[in-house]
Amino acid sequence: MKDSEKILKAGIDIGSTTVKLTVSDEDGKLLFGEYRRHLAHTKDTLTGLLLEALEKLGDVSLVVHITGSGAISIAKSIRLSFVQEVVAVAAAVKELYPKTDVAVELGGEDAKIIYFGAYGIEERMNGVCAGGTGAFIDQMASLLQTDASGLNELAKDADEIYPIASRCGVFAKTDIQPLINDGAKRSNIAASVLQAVVNQTVSGLACGNPIRGNVAFLGGPLHFLDRLRKAFTDTLKLSPEEAIVPENSHLLAALGASMTKDNTAPVLLSELIRRLKEDTKTEYETKRLEPLFASGEEYADFIKRHEAAHVKRIELSDYEGPAFLGIDAGSTTTKLVLAGKNGELLWSFYDNNHGNPVQTATRALRDLKEKLPENVRIARACSTGYGEQLLKSAFFLDEGEVETVAHATAARFFDPLTDCVLDIGGQDMKCIRLKDGIVDSIMLNEACSSGCGSFLENFANSLGLTAAQFAEKAIKAKAPIDLGTRCTVFMNSNVKQAQKEGATVSDISAGLAYSVIKNALYKVIRLADASELGKHIVVQGGTFFNKAVLRAVEKIAGV
Repeated sequence: MKDSEKILKAGIDIGSTTVKLTVSDEDGKLLFGEYRRHLAHTKDTLTGLLLEALEKLGDVSLVVHITGSGAISIAKSIRLSFVQEVVAVAAAVKELYPKTDVAVELGGEDAKIIYFGAYGIEERMNGVCAGGTGAFIDQMASLLQTDASGLNELAKDADEIYPIASRCGVFAKTDIQPLINDGAKRSNIAASVLQAVVNQTVSGLACGNPIRGNVAFLGGPLHFLDRLRKAFTDTLKLSPEEAIVPENSHLLAALGASMTKDNTAPVLLSELIRRLKEDTKTEYETKRLEPLFASGEEYADFIKRHEAAHVKRIELSDYEGPAFLGIDAGSTTTKLVLAGKNGELLWSFYDNNHGNPVQTATRALRDLKEKLPENVRIARACSTGYGEQLLKSAFFLDEGEVETVAHATAARFFDPLTDCVLDIGGQDMKCIRLKDGIVDSIMLNEACSSGCGSFLENFANSLGLTAAQFAEKAIKAKAPIDLGTRCTVFMNSNVKQAQKEGATVSDISAGLAYSVIKNALYKVIRLADASELGKHIVVQGGTFFNKAVLRAVEKIAGV
């Protein structure tokens, strides 16, 4: 038989964030193995990998099996045999590393522990939380202005580990942001994030069942991040002989799928590619919402209406007399304004704090110093926000103000009849209810940031888009996904399901815009009806630069 006529074994693993493809010969020798992030474009990514295999191997015959959390829909549409993920991983481990007692696998949003014992296999998987997975690592890395590999490099210089909540990215951010604001070494924060992943796996996922003996480390994060593996081996007190690091640990599920023995008929590689390129459509299972804008005219009216709400501005060079400096050090951004004696905006600054609000504020103040005319003096300066005390001390400011009071004061300046101030920032969300011009009640998010700016930004980045590009797409959405008032992990699950049904990025973005406001009103503020907000609502915070989120307030609150 010629080489071109041999039937090869192929395995496909489509996870929450990556696609893996392996092709092996009849002796198990790996001829092709690739791992690629799909950025929600699973079919396109898989097609690209198959084309690469075609170029390298020719139009070979393959017995193909597919596995992974994102594979069932594609398996049906291109008529492939599906293998349950744990079965695939276990098959590969038993075949290639038979001395393994426990396998720990971390994926993009999945985590699992498989125990191999005399009485069979026992497995533990994450259910409702993606804490301690690749997505968690990506989110924490973004706080340090890097990616997963950058986080790994930073961790090599660590000399201290901080306690960081491991169960949820929201709680972890709450722990990390003060460390950043207080000037903690980035290397120590990076190492602490990786240790948090270990803690979540060992305590949360294993649920008291000991991880000991020969332990195999599987999945992309453990394959590519050697500091994460070291944190595991140190915590579990494994000897070098007990820590098993498979050569292709990131491809093991795909390899395991390819080892499945059944009566699956072989298919030519070119035929597989042809099936994938067919326009297969799936019925919607996830609930859809009405578009944010019914027409281009409605969008134009919306823009015109909101352009009327603006701060009175005066050129700094045209002003003289006392001026007042305000600094807001938020969770992700630093804002400065210089106001005139009648509240006119003379100068402003807004930028990501890049993990160092003092440095960012210093850069802004240098810019102000260069532009400040001799006949303008700063009569008073005040700070607010997460870094209120830090900036007050660093720059010897006159005072610091509680953030909620600052919000309410500004809102009443623009609209004396304000009933409610709704503020959505990078990680926090608050609703301030006013009665007769006085703060009556304050509600803040305590345990969830799924509707905040950093959530939207991270989600956009995971799809290869900037926050601005992501927001722009929402405006043209025809069938936004209904994501309800759910936490990030559940939203991700709904989004993945909608993607399998062919939802566009526009549908996802618009659905998230709706969800941000529903989350704020019904989960954080706990309103029975959106009309309870009142008629005069002032929205604040960088998240409302997203026109889709602003429109969602109007659609849901009916104002």
